[in-house]
Amino acid sequence: MNSASMDIAASSAGALGLIAAGVVVVALLMSAFWMGARIRRREPGPPSPQEQPRLPEGGPVREVREAREPDEVPRSEHRLTPHELHGHGNSPTRTADSQERPRWTGGNSGSFGSGSSGGH
Repeated sequence: MNSASMDIAASSAGALGLIAAGVVVVALLMSAFWMGARIRRREPGPPSPQEQPRLPEGGPVREVREAREPDEVPRSEHRLTPHELHGHGNSPTRTADSQERPRWTGGNSGSFGSGSSGGH
């Protein structure tokens, strides 16, 4: 066998390897599609109009705006663990006594370097 026939044999073996790899990839994709279709068939269908969510009797629920202030941590002789606090370790809040929203004072923009004189 001469070198030209060796080159042809090597290139045809490489081509056969690529074709085999392509067939394997196509087979994997087809099996994945088949499995997905099988799983999809087992899932329940979309809900009927009677199963759709409905508005409450009083109409849509609206956002509640209220001023909140932090709840004080109770004083105790022993160390409190998070589950002993109100809200189970979250920062508890309560409705504020005054529902008036805080406003910026006149002549003060409230940010540093905004160009405001800052003085009153």
